[in-house]
Amino acid sequence: MRRRPARPERSRHWTRWARRLGWLLLLLACLGGIYSWQIEPRWLEIVRIELELPHLAPAFDGFKLVQLSDLHIDSGMPPARLTRIVRLANREQADVIALTGDFVTAPNDPAQSTARLTAALEPLQAQELVAYVLGNHDCESRPELVQQALDAAGIADLNNAVRTLRRDGESLHMAGLDDIWAGRDRLDRVLAALPVDGAAILLFHEPDFADRSAATGRFDLQLAGHSHGGQVRLPLIGPPFLPPYGREYPLGRYQFGDTIHYTNRGLGMTILPIRWRSRPEITVFTLRSPLSRDQDSD
Repeated sequence: MRRRPARPERSRHWTRWARRLGWLLLLLACLGGIYSWQIEPRWLEIVRIELELPHLAPAFDGFKLVQLSDLHIDSGMPPARLTRIVRLANREQADVIALTGDFVTAPNDPAQSTARLTAALEPLQAQELVAYVLGNHDCESRPELVQQALDAAGIADLNNAVRTLRRDGESLHMAGLDDIWAGRDRLDRVLAALPVDGAAILLFHEPDFADRSAATGRFDLQLAGHSHGGQVRLPLIGPPFLPPYGREYPLGRYQFGDTIHYTNRGLGMTILPIRWRSRPEITVFTLRSPLSRDQDSD
């Protein structure tokens, strides 16, 4: 029995639908590209987090800390966007502003990039301290120029160092590590300089160091950046690409015993100037003392 040929009308019908579907997919791809290139990188999110730190003295209850990370000012960071970031950070009237590395990427003209860095960050203001640690990209270019630029902006160098804040006879210690990827970190030096009493906050760039520093049992809070939250996060899959030292704890909050670790999604971009489901982030932490909670319940 001979097979009847397909009707030309049905064939044309499916051809039209296939063509329409193709155009629709192309349109969606174009819209997604425009969104990830022009919209999400500008769509800055202020993430507000309240944390109770086990060793925080009542004198520091309500302490506000703003974290900025991964500015990458020479890689798709327009001056107007950088100015807005500084303005939003200052609007918080924070006690401390902490910058966790990667101020530049790998500039062709380091002197020009670092001069721009000084001009951009000099207006940053906090009640007690604006401090920084370096990231891997800073160390891949000219770390001494980056440090000079930040020093000129009046930002305190916390690389392998400790700075103690005091209120009403109580202490809060701000500590930092130089870049881990570059092998410049000296945790032993930081621990030796850290007083035994008072809560301690540790800044570093690469988040996969978090379990090692938390294992010392000396830090109440750790802050890192580096991974950009993956920069692109696909549904169901998550980030398809994560950098070395940013794969175990790539974004958000993690708990290691009594130590809280937080990885910031960063503000700039590298490799491709796009973000997808990983908005740039300013994190605002409000710190609480458990002793103040106990006093309120009495």
